[in-house]
Amino acid sequence: MKDHAIQGFGMDTITLAGPLKAKLKAMVDAGFTQVMLKANDIVGHPDGIEAAVAEVKASGLRGTGFQVLRDFEGLSGHLHDYKIDIAKAMLQMCAALDCKVLLACSSTSAHATQDLDHIARDLRKLAMLAVPYGIRIAYEGLSWGRTINEFTTAWDVVCRADCPNLGMGIDSYHIFAAKTALDEIDYLDPSKIFLVQLADFMWQETRTFEERMNTARTFRVFPGEGVHSEQLVDLVLRLDKLGYRGDYSFEVFNDDYVNLPLPVVAARARKSALWLSEDVLRRSTPLPNDMRLKQR
Repeated sequence: MKDHAIQGFGMDTITLAGPLKAKLKAMVDAGFTQVMLKANDIVGHPDGIEAAVAEVKASGLRGTGFQVLRDFEGLSGHLHDYKIDIAKAMLQMCAALDCKVLLACSSTSAHATQDLDHIARDLRKLAMLAVPYGIRIAYEGLSWGRTINEFTTAWDVVCRADCPNLGMGIDSYHIFAAKTALDEIDYLDPSKIFLVQLADFMWQETRTFEERMNTARTFRVFPGEGVHSEQLVDLVLRLDKLGYRGDYSFEVFNDDYVNLPLPVVAARARKSALWLSEDVLRRSTPLPNDMRLKQR
């Protein structure tokens, strides 16, 4: 069921339960054409990485990106060397899946320096490692990151690193959790936004880093299902006005959704994509020869 109305929107494999092949089928059946792939869905395949890669390619879904490299930057000595090895392995998997974006999240490690220039140097090194693969690094500020916990500071270090294939990963959850002012979006360079991940949650605020982390990992919901819909609309419209024309991925960790049938969850994602595409962004209708059944 190819659907032009939700082109540009994709799901994340972390949202669905079950084997990789079933997850991919549920996305395709719901009309999606792209998927954000999580590493453990690939390495955890019972028949190995090669079989997982083959299933992704056979599905016809384009890889929005590959995630996630954690706690990479700001380390030194043997810890830095260790993370360099991890990064190389992640890049190899990303390339095997034909994904053009690797997501890297800001460090939470107490062993990492808080010096922004050091962080920028490490991110530049990561970006250089990605060059031979034709991969871009999307750097995302986790709302519980030790030093970088807002996209504004993430943008600062991306600018300091000044590397063509290093850019931003924007995540609505972390923006709302950290209560970062949305007008700061207007200062970003749209060509340096490599990925936008969208999700909401069911309460107005997260008072501590621990609460932010627990909510992020267990109870995100799709756009339009939470209590921050107004802010989410504002965010998406600001990005669109800024000139962002890249991918939107639904980054929804939810303990309830992984206990529901895959088609039920995929239908919720489809409803969210239709709302954003038709009601918020007001994108053009499908071509006459591509009829679809609109589901609400």
